Amino acid sequence: MDFPGYNCFVDRDKMDATIQDLGPKELSCTELQELKQLARQGYWARSYTLRGKVYQRLIRDIPCRTVTPDASVYSDIIGKIVGKHSSGSLPLPEFVDNTQVPSYCLNTRGEGAVRKILLCIANQFPDVSFCPALPAVVALLLHYSIDEAECFEKACRILACNDPSKKLIDQSFLAFESSCMTFGDLVNKYCQAAHKLMVAVSEDVLQVYADWQRWLFGELPLNYFARVFDVFLVEGYKVLYRVALAILKFFHKVRAGQPLESDNVKQDIRTFVKDIAKTVSPEKLLEKAFAIRLFSRKEIQLLQMANEKALKQKGITVKQKSVSLSKRQFVHLAVHAENFHSEIVGVKEMRDIWSWVPERFALCQPLLLFSSLQHGYSLTRFYFQCEGHEPTLLLIKTTQKEVCGAYLSTDWSERNKFGGKLGFFGTGECFVFRLQPEVQRYEWVVIKHPELTKPVSLESTTILSSPCHSVSSDPADRLSPFLAARHFNLPSKTESLFMAGGNDCLIIGWLLAEKWITGLTLWSI
Repeated sequence: MDFPGYNCFVDRDKMDATIQDLGPKELSCTELQELKQLARQGYWARSYTLRGKVYQRLIRDIPCRTVTPDASVYSDIIGKIVGKHSSGSLPLPEFVDNTQVPSYCLNTRGEGAVRKILLCIANQFPDVSFCPALPAVVALLLHYSIDEAECFEKACRILACNDPSKKLIDQSFLAFESSCMTFGDLVNKYCQAAHKLMVAVSEDVLQVYADWQRWLFGELPLNYFARVFDVFLVEGYKVLYRVALAILKFFHKVRAGQPLESDNVKQDIRTFVKDIAKTVSPEKLLEKAFAIRLFSRKEIQLLQMANEKALKQKGITVKQKSVSLSKRQFVHLAVHAENFHSEIVGVKEMRDIWSWVPERFALCQPLLLFSSLQHGYSLTRFYFQCEGHEPTLLLIKTTQKEVCGAYLSTDWSERNKFGGKLGFFGTGECFVFRLQPEVQRYEWVVIKHPELTKPVSLESTTILSSPCHSVSSDPADRLSPFLAARHFNLPSKTESLFMAGGNDCLIIGWLLAEKWITGLTLWSI
């Protein structure tokens, strides 16, 4: 395998065993849909030469801002930036957050080149304040570049992408943290068994999920990361969520029922990803990733925007450059033993419930609004105490010692729009749950029979299960009911109907069973 133009930074002995050069040497297709299929199938994955050509073409076609640094800029600035330092002793830019440069079969020259390129990028992109994924991207691109200047140009084009519909890489602490929160939301929705394990073995699941990009950009072996990057360049950021979810699914499958190897689940997952070849092939990993019926790109963007808004309200900014302990405290689960008390659930149970709440709200400390011990059992008083607050969490304890409740995404004052009649409102982020006699969460399910959406009259307060959803006749108009549509100023036809409140009853989803209640509390989030 002797291609000096591509391999001058590579330890060839290691590469022979990692990525061989056995496949086709040319790619003629130009249609995006066909490129997607070929990328997913690994058409250029077995050809080191062809992969270099495809990367060159795909990155060249990225729409970029008018002034984007190219190879000639690198040649002009590298001498001034590096000076007399040896490449191996060069510091890494602050924006990589102490991320180590993955070796990816690079030789000493290649590892030094990555540092030089990163420093030049920092010089040309002062607006990039936090980008721990970049060392892995540069290290991979260096494999398929004639020289450092060409690799620099490719990385700059990825950073300078100005297509709002094609997010490629997080470049600020705000974007990075909101991506972590969005990933946590997706795990909560699509990997519930794995999420349950994370909640059981970690004090703060948000901190476990904050590690998701490291699984991809650093821990994955080179041949796995290259396959992910193949598809990423064609399809964009959503691919990263898919692969990380698949990794978590495989981790749960292998480790379920087994004791964790350490007291640190974050480290266990990193070790699992680093040794993932023992468990699954790159092909099977991508197959699992694309078998997940994920939200649309638009829905994920809306969720990301909502999470960014929540972080901004907590004081996180685009210009933030480092991750000190005080900043990390902004994104911890907000239920602490010293400031939480309830006659219905303990701190451990409340933290379990909090792990189900959308992550943009899990940052908030719960505030007690209503307690039957303090306010009695009047429904009028209940409405008075909770109106003006959203979202809220309802906890109920029955005379039979059963504990259940609901997460409610919408202000109960919405019931007033129906002129005293029982009318439904709310969104698909609502869910109901029970803690005793066993833990179970009931989420939205697709109801195809419209007659089921008619209001049901009840005689008393009820505990309820799977909710129903108001569906638009045009599939193109539908948004996943998981998203709180009213937080995004979307048309009313995209909203779901999960809550109802009258003068004599509350309804959340569908009726499960009537119980005599001994305790009821409502918490604002």
